Amino acid sequence: MDYFFIVYGLTFISLIITVLAQVWVNSTYNKYSKIRNFKNITGAYAARYLLDKNNLQDVSVVEVGGYLSDHYDPKRKEVRLSRANYNGASLASVSVACHECGHAIQDKEGYLFMRIRASLVPVVNFSSYAGYFAIMIGILFGSINLIWIGILLEVVILLFQIVTLPVEINASNRALKELKEIQFFEGYELQGGKKVLTAAAFTYIASVATTLIQILRLILMFGNRDDS
Repeated sequence: MDYFFIVYGLTFISLIITVLAQVWVNSTYNKYSKIRNFKNITGAYAARYLLDKNNLQDVSVVEVGGYLSDHYDPKRKEVRLSRANYNGASLASVSVACHECGHAIQDKEGYLFMRIRASLVPVVNFSSYAGYFAIMIGILFGSINLIWIGILLEVVILLFQIVTLPVEINASNRALKELKEIQFFEGYELQGGKKVLTAAAFTYIASVATTLIQILRLILMFGNRDDS
């Protein structure tokens, strides 16, 4: 197969995976954000209840702006929920809130992959900026060594994303388990919650796949070049 088609074929595949993942998570979230849970429980209430149940009274639940900007901040000990999920009483709102509480529980228990992920954050923050910068400078000055440094920095990002996978999947599993135990949802509503959590987890799988493809593309582009 022609080299040109391999490189641009990988780029196309990467784009398709990214788009499909985004479409899936957005469509699933939008669908279940319009379905109120039978008990009319808001995301904020669910998060506070779940944190207290797990003796995490020191963790706050706060409202933040943005669309699907929900996350757990281990430094400030805050479960941050987007406005729609904080105030909303939909299946999606409660599912997302419980997922973020899953991260808080991981933090409390010292979940191994979460600790590894946290230790990699400073390196990844550097790599995300420096990687492609090194590649571009390497191309500009014809330095294959600098290009390879950039590719290695991209590998660091891939490792971070791989470590993130079990963190996110475990948080979703914890959320689903808690939803069953505390019975926030009726039986049929659990299926909706599970779909929201599964779609969210898929975005991280897609991120790993696209980053891996990008690295393979870079290796194919520059692997057979020598410093001039």
